[in-house]
Amino acid sequence: MERTETDFLGEKTLPATAYYGIHTLRAAENFNLSNQTVHPELIRALSTVKQAAVEMNMSLGLLDRRVGSAIFQAAAEITEGKFADQFPLHPLQGGAGTSTHMNVNEVIANRAIELLGGSKGDYSLVHPLDHVNLSQSTNDVYPTALRVAAIRLLQSLAAACANLQGALQKKEAEFAGVLKLGRTEMQDAVPITLGQEFSAWAEAIARDRWRLYKVEERLREVNLGGTAIGTGLNAERKYVFGVVERLRSLTGIGLARDENMIDTTQNADVFVEVSGLLKACATTLIKISNDLRLLSSGPRGGFGEIRLPDLQAGSSIMPGKVNPVIPEMVAQVGYQTIARDLAITLAAQGGQLELNAFLPLVAANLLPAMEEMTQAINLFADRCILGIEANADRCRFHLENSVALVTALAPLIGYDRAAGIAKQALKDQSPIKQALLDSGLFSAEELNLLLRPETLTRPGMIKKPMISGPKEVHHE
Repeated sequence: MERTETDFLGEKTLPATAYYGIHTLRAAENFNLSNQTVHPELIRALSTVKQAAVEMNMSLGLLDRRVGSAIFQAAAEITEGKFADQFPLHPLQGGAGTSTHMNVNEVIANRAIELLGGSKGDYSLVHPLDHVNLSQSTNDVYPTALRVAAIRLLQSLAAACANLQGALQKKEAEFAGVLKLGRTEMQDAVPITLGQEFSAWAEAIARDRWRLYKVEERLREVNLGGTAIGTGLNAERKYVFGVVERLRSLTGIGLARDENMIDTTQNADVFVEVSGLLKACATTLIKISNDLRLLSSGPRGGFGEIRLPDLQAGSSIMPGKVNPVIPEMVAQVGYQTIARDLAITLAAQGGQLELNAFLPLVAANLLPAMEEMTQAINLFADRCILGIEANADRCRFHLENSVALVTALAPLIGYDRAAGIAKQALKDQSPIKQALLDSGLFSAEELNLLLRPETLTRPGMIKKPMISGPKEVHHE
């Protein structure tokens, strides 16, 4: 069964069961890039905006209440996730999002027609533009919906960061007593505890969480009511001042009408700001992922200082091999996020005069970036971080076989003498403690007091121990 719809360009035949209409069909043909479709959170947000608009139009007597109620119910059903298969358009499309907006208008109209007892395509009952789109334009509806969708995903992302921060802090406490070798520029450095390493990662994630939480404030300013270019043409004054309040009530988000809707209609810099913070978070995640891969490398030919959870076989040819797949996945999500940030930046700067035609590119990159980062972070916390075990013996082995411990004693014996002892230990391939004993500068008892873990990993300079009959410490 088929039906025919007409627009000013001509006729098109659609499946009789389709809720979308002629504009959606033309767009599907024009932007047939792949099987990727518009992000469901954007569809959900667009339908929520439609609910707010129809409520306001009915309250002002601009729309018949029977028609308006059907439109509201149809939009509410889409908001709940129904008719997901009726939104077939690729995210990248010309027209500043008009095609996605019209797709939503048409599905709402045809579902409302159905609710009123009519047949799909009978737009004399409910028209996608005259009724569903009353007092609106793509240019205020689409940017507003993109902000709502971004806020919803941003809140989930901030919660995921909190989850990861908590997992890292749990390991910080668990590994507080595991003394190990620190490293700078991939070379041995002074001692640190494994817990202190986790504390630094937790703090970095805490900063990302705070930044993401704060940027929501800028996303809350919307231009709904501004219509075509932000001036509010073809929208009643009471509608302009009241529709955002309706949307605020429907979403539970503290949205506000931007005092300069012309600015909000043409400028997309807020999305660049949000994307930049996603990029900052991505760099943190990549850093942590790389550190974990290094510390767990081996298990016998590498650092081997921590053990990641064994999740799956790692090789089709090497039996028993297990790879750090979660950190690798997280790093790849981070790289993808950084790449998407460039696309968002270019899209935002590509706007011209009163409108940015490239918001679909912003949506196509910003929303998936948030969703993927949220999922990746939660998987990172739950399937990797919480299952990490410390290899305390390996940590001790690396520390005791490094010459870095001599740094702590440099204030007592002088830099040059300390360097000489380190050089001799490397030449003899002996532990640094043995080299210090061989130097005759310290007794074993003195070294045990001087090189205590609690002393080596806290601020301060090591003082000469008070032991009866200590050996004299000479300075050059």
